[in-house]
Amino acid sequence: MITETSSQKIPDTGISGLYEVMIGVDNADYAIKYFKDFGFNVTDSATIQAKEAINLYGVDSELTSYRLQNGSIDSHGLLRILEWKKPLGEGIGYAPVETIGTRIAVMRTTDIFRLYDIYQTARESGKKPWLPTEPIADDLFGLNTGERDFFNRPIIVRENAVYGEFFNHIFFQRYGYKIPGYGTIENNTPLKTSEFTHHDFVINASSMQQMAYLSTALGLQAEEEPTVDGDWLKGPKRVFQMEPGYSHWYQGFVSPNNICGKMKFFIPRGDKTNKSDKQKVGEKGITLHSFYTPKLKMVHKLVTEHKLNPTVIQNNEFNEKAFVFTDTAGVSWQIIEKTELTKNNPIQELEFKLTN
Repeated sequence: MITETSSQKIPDTGISGLYEVMIGVDNADYAIKYFKDFGFNVTDSATIQAKEAINLYGVDSELTSYRLQNGSIDSHGLLRILEWKKPLGEGIGYAPVETIGTRIAVMRTTDIFRLYDIYQTARESGKKPWLPTEPIADDLFGLNTGERDFFNRPIIVRENAVYGEFFNHIFFQRYGYKIPGYGTIENNTPLKTSEFTHHDFVINASSMQQMAYLSTALGLQAEEEPTVDGDWLKGPKRVFQMEPGYSHWYQGFVSPNNICGKMKFFIPRGDKTNKSDKQKVGEKGITLHSFYTPKLKMVHKLVTEHKLNPTVIQNNEFNEKAFVFTDTAGVSWQIIEKTELTKNNPIQELEFKLTN
């Protein structure tokens, strides 16, 4: 079935929201310990030899993978740790904000200032490089009406970014509203954080047209036409540390089958360090993301027709039928076949519920 939109035809691929963010490491122990405090626990692990890793990922190294899940959420927002015995390199690492090739994972929290204090203290200790931005509040969805006072309280999102050596975060906290199914926080999570709700990509591209295949091959919906964000917007200015006169192109994509697992793509409009060659699979850091679909052969055919050179369909390290490809903007994906419904049914309708 083909779904018509205002500008393009979107195939009905059954595609999920973004399923996993994958991070390359050379020692998984620290990463497992680190993400446990955010509520992520290992649900599966597997090891493959270098020969298999070459076929799957083009990397000549033994690989041990760990799949981690936050609480009961298994339909989106998972983490896969790729422990390479011989990683290709250090990856992008600790780099200036909006370095081309940067990837950022986003999660909800109930205490953003606590997280800011933790990372600011870690930064001051000097043991690992972290750059936390100060949390800033904004009405991102235009939910405020009338004059604000004590009784007509602000409905806002407060967010900040934390840029690090091996992982980049954005955290957000809601005030005055909730969105069912978007950012679920378990009571026993140490840092009161959710699964990954969405993901940011600073890409090596001349225009957003290079990302159009997300709709025409994968079946994702563009949330809007490409737009320009800049230093006049207080949220992006703070989170992306924008200097006066700076801006970037922005476009978001979302699955028609899940309000979560959104993707946001950014193209800097100005000189930025380009380290996209250090973002490839096999390097350390965030290098790969996955989706799942019940129509794997259909998606593989569409990706092939778009001349994106996917691998053949084969079993990945978790014995799931899958294929991998890298687009012209340097973004790498693994598409996994999943025919059974997840235990946590994804929400398909975005609903704002006011709580003031």
